[in-house]
Amino acid sequence: MHVAQISFFNDPAGRLPEELLVAWPSLVDVADAARKAGIRVSVIQACAHLQQLDRRGVRYHFLPFGHASPGSDHNGALGELLRTLAPDVCHVHGLGFHQDVLALAAMVSRIPIVLQDHASRPPRLWRRALWRRGMSVAAGITFCSLDQARPFVDAGLIDPSTELYAIPESTSRFTPGDQEEARRATDIRGDPAVLWVGHLDVNKDPLTVLGGISEAAQVLPGLQLYCCFGVAPLLRAVQARIARDPLLRARVHLLGRVPHERIEHLMRAADLFVLGSHREGSGFSLLEALACGLPPVVTDIPSFRSLTGAGTVGRLWPCGDPRALCAALLSIAAHVSPERRAAVRTHFERELSFDALGSKLAATYRDLIARKGSTVLSANRAEHDAAPRTT
Repeated sequence: MHVAQISFFNDPAGRLPEELLVAWPSLVDVADAARKAGIRVSVIQACAHLQQLDRRGVRYHFLPFGHASPGSDHNGALGELLRTLAPDVCHVHGLGFHQDVLALAAMVSRIPIVLQDHASRPPRLWRRALWRRGMSVAAGITFCSLDQARPFVDAGLIDPSTELYAIPESTSRFTPGDQEEARRATDIRGDPAVLWVGHLDVNKDPLTVLGGISEAAQVLPGLQLYCCFGVAPLLRAVQARIARDPLLRARVHLLGRVPHERIEHLMRAADLFVLGSHREGSGFSLLEALACGLPPVVTDIPSFRSLTGAGTVGRLWPCGDPRALCAALLSIAAHVSPERRAAVRTHFERELSFDALGSKLAATYRDLIARKGSTVLSANRAEHDAAPRTT
């Protein structure tokens, strides 16, 4: 089976292909997962730079198409490449590239197209007709959790004949490690040591998390919180919240932007992982925490429910509720152990690892091919039955 994984998103910074493979790890990880499942994978990425790269048995094609192409025929190069590759399935990253997907469907009319959600939201009413047309050509759509499809179904954007699949958005290369060694390397301390990895923005809701940490610290005097973040529009509000609360001032450590490889060591060193997100397409930092065997205490949103097995490997709490977070922290802090970490890693290997993701992708591709074959066969039979008979 040969699958073309296609991304119409064009890097605004115009980076070189080698840089994009580093900056966008999920582009590589999803391809590698499918390859490990025995799928031949060609990645086709919209890019201002024309180049081909081979990495671990996957060929990456970077070329101008879609909105990355300055010419009048935006998809000519893509069409020519697809005719050469002749894939069995086209796997498109993102739900919002409607005109591009419609053009793709015209190029590969007999090849099933599957769209993968990356934290999209239903559009405003005036744009829904275009979304509906673009999504109608998909034989299938994947979401991290099928609950994330509900707003699109309720808005009438997904055709009833379109098959929906629950597949994680990506996976992680992180692994568990010796906690004491990681603590020495990172200078992490605390009983428990709690780790945050995420932006300081309204969606991640750090102020609610700080409220829950403050309440929990009244019962857990050894608690320490370490915060890794990049984008931080709420940084001043976070600093002010910490400054006025004596329970937080000695316990919250704002680490700021941290190299990605150091995140793995911090996750090995910590006891618990916390996030207050109101919505996520999947949750890359949560995936990384689970890969390290770090028990999560995260909000009860669809993608987090899916990734944690409905909270079986951690605790879920309602968005915006610091008291609920406090209760969740107190509940799980009493049961932090190497055995719990091992159970978290076992869950990751079973449901979220490269092998697990590859297996789910392969099953989806096979199902789409079978469904598309049945549709073509039915259409051919209808044409045959409708044809005039001669004797």
